[in-house]
Amino acid sequence: MTIHLHDTRQGRKVPFEPLHEGTVTMYLCGPTVYNYAHIGNARPAVVFDLLARILRRRFDLTFARNFTDVDDKINAASVETGKPIDEITAKYMTAYNHDMGALGVLPPDVEPRATQHIDDMVAMISALLERGYAYEAEGHVLFDVTSYADYGALSKRDVREMVAGSRVEVAPYKKSPQDFVLWKPSTPELPGWDSPWGRGRPGWHIECSAMAARHLGDTIDIHAGGQDLVFPHHENELAQSRCAHDGADFARYWVHNGFLSMDHEKMSKSLGNVILVHDLIKTIPGEVIRLALLGAHYRQPLDWSEETIRAAKRMLDRLYGAIRGIDVPEGIRDAAEAPEALVAALEDDINTPKAMAEFFALAKTLNKAVDAKEQQRLAATMLATGDLMGLLQSDPEEWFAGHVEGQLSSDDIEALIEKRDKARAAKDFATADSVRDQLTAAGIKIEDGAGGTTWRRSD
Repeated sequence: MTIHLHDTRQGRKVPFEPLHEGTVTMYLCGPTVYNYAHIGNARPAVVFDLLARILRRRFDLTFARNFTDVDDKINAASVETGKPIDEITAKYMTAYNHDMGALGVLPPDVEPRATQHIDDMVAMISALLERGYAYEAEGHVLFDVTSYADYGALSKRDVREMVAGSRVEVAPYKKSPQDFVLWKPSTPELPGWDSPWGRGRPGWHIECSAMAARHLGDTIDIHAGGQDLVFPHHENELAQSRCAHDGADFARYWVHNGFLSMDHEKMSKSLGNVILVHDLIKTIPGEVIRLALLGAHYRQPLDWSEETIRAAKRMLDRLYGAIRGIDVPEGIRDAAEAPEALVAALEDDINTPKAMAEFFALAKTLNKAVDAKEQQRLAATMLATGDLMGLLQSDPEEWFAGHVEGQLSSDDIEALIEKRDKARAAKDFATADSVRDQLTAAGIKIEDGAGGTTWRRSD
């Protein structure tokens, strides 16, 4: 069976065929490291980790996921905290890898940092200037969108309509409101590098184009990311890469995951509903978060709520319950593979809802099996499926005992209940409610009675 993916540029699901037989290149836009990753950032990391696992079954994959470690948001964080930029980016790069690892996200093959590829960016910008696709203005270098006839093809936007209807405040040095920065000057207190256009730093879009070209070649097979990046980031990447490389296609397939909302509201700092993965994994097992992120089809919107977490925990309890107490010999374990129907679902545009239905059908069959060898075979198949999907990576007994990393221990629960009791006594009901919500999200049910507060883990 052929792998199928929904290509954003074509607007439909299409068969996947790599540029070179047997090998695949994939690039995922990674985080800008000025803070911890929020749950919305985690969705593409988890989704495309799963796609990488699917591709590796058939192909020799080179998967690159970058770090943006030069950016105005990082500069602002440095000013706000008084800490050096290098210290901030190092901290949050380490935290990102730790937090994503807790969600079962495997390390990419290549993890480029923007600051390590300034020379590549300068070379690409120079090529765009030489070919007439960019221009210099007041210390800046900008891409001229009107010079590229296919601009807007990825996001299905007409550049003439964009310019006519633009409400963007046009900088005096821009020829068009839609022209975007490739290089900009840096004042002495900001990070900067020497270039033919003076001391400065790159624009955001050129970073990914240069890093992808350096590590994966002028044409890559799959460019992945969140739907929010289609325009302008990916549109701009596509335009500048094709123009710098004499028309060679930048990415043959563009794959984007849908938005994530919080209790049916857009996640935003102004609403105060931004949830950091770094905080979630302190109380919720990473596998629960991973499965919750895979619960909806990756292209569909996903609403994040306490019920989303509880449902994922119940699902994992069922899967772990099926394999609990079955000792699988190493030889049987090593020979096992995920069921064909489940693999087919994943290869059909990463259809995780259908794949999970197959997973539960397998668990149901195992629960009904009475022959010991058949139980071992089915349990081994479940474990192989878990390996493919990044699930069932803990010992079942530890899972149910609450010893899994990220799951609250009994001491943790008691400490939180004590914190809640003190908050209630002080009439700090906001804190008390927050602690209750934290316990509920972690699968802990509490009951207040005359003798105090009692708790139990959800079934």
